[in-house]
Amino acid sequence: MFPYIFCTKMFQFAAFFLCLLIGASFGSVYFEDNFLDDSWKDTWVYSNHPGKEFGKFFLSAGKFYNDEKLDKGLQTSQDARFYAISKKFGSFSNEDKPLVVQFSVKHEQNIDCGGGYVKLFDCTLDQSDMHGESPYEIMFGPDICGPGTKKVHAIFSYKGKNHLIKKDVRCKDDVYTHFYTLIVKPDNTYEVLIDNEKVESGNLEDDWDFLPPKKIKDPAAKKPDNWDDKPTIADPDDKKPEDWDKPEHIPDPDATKPEDWDDEMDGEWEPPMVDNPEFKGEWQPRQLDNPNYKGPWEHPEIENPEYTPDDKLYLRKEICTIGFDLWQVKSGTIFDNILITDDIELASKIASNVKNTQTGEKSMKEAQDEEQRKKDEEESKKGLDQEDEGKDDLLESDSSKEHDEL
Repeated sequence: MFPYIFCTKMFQFAAFFLCLLIGASFGSVYFEDNFLDDSWKDTWVYSNHPGKEFGKFFLSAGKFYNDEKLDKGLQTSQDARFYAISKKFGSFSNEDKPLVVQFSVKHEQNIDCGGGYVKLFDCTLDQSDMHGESPYEIMFGPDICGPGTKKVHAIFSYKGKNHLIKKDVRCKDDVYTHFYTLIVKPDNTYEVLIDNEKVESGNLEDDWDFLPPKKIKDPAAKKPDNWDDKPTIADPDDKKPEDWDKPEHIPDPDATKPEDWDDEMDGEWEPPMVDNPEFKGEWQPRQLDNPNYKGPWEHPEIENPEYTPDDKLYLRKEICTIGFDLWQVKSGTIFDNILITDDIELASKIASNVKNTQTGEKSMKEAQDEEQRKKDEEESKKGLDQEDEGKDDLLESDSSKEHDEL
């Protein structure tokens, strides 16, 4: 009996341990959408917020791609439009877990000005009224407008206020697919990846202004009246030379009055002025090291009474909606491969295929560009041939007229 009970208990323990291992190995996927067919139309909700001229999305792999079926995504379709569309999913919190937000962006229209980011919302969002002022939890992704703005936004809401990352993270600005990944960890650290390569990382407290500074300048401290912060002083024994002062400009000694100059008509002649080679500028006494120099005065700091550390800066208590809330001058951007998870390895595995996607896109685009080049060349040659034929017809007509006159 004892061996049977012992074996049974060992089996139960092994099964329990195996479950723990499986649970630790596989994270949770909170949201995923790869837009393989038109079923997105049944789950994504357009905003009808008044006062905006909204554009429409449609399913497309674009003009060039690696795999026409797999590379399909939501593409903006109208120029100079706002875009606002969102989708709800099961609510979750990232407490004590990593949060990974990942998606792909393809600006195949060679975008000049427009957003390419996503927003994550809590469950209070009214999807039919989503707009630029709708409160969100996280905004992440590329934003381009002219040569001056080519950045990756990483904005977090904290205590009712949106906080932008203080670092400048540059986004991609070519026409091919790129994966953007944001990883937020429970230790209040973060990473931003583009095409599965880390481009920025750090600490949430350091790189966002969530909290007031730990230290502030002591309001009671002031620079002492006798503090000397001048590194040098004028030499009291240095005197200005007696012949120092010379005019900056003098009459040109080589100039002569023109022979046709008439004093009565032209007035009294004066030679033009030239730079004086003996001019030395304003005299300054020689400088000596200041024996009383104490260096620059540094304002002493004290602990900020308004600072309180927060080890939950990373925490999003409720996320259940993802949306695109954008403005684009030139349409054509394709969004795809959206993933929200706590599984960093899964996200990395999915994004690792981006190089193959880009290779296929480049190959197809190069073939299209070459075909267009040949077409343009033929059209140009055809136009020149027609122009030559026109000239020949004109010469023939002129020759015929001359013959008739003879």
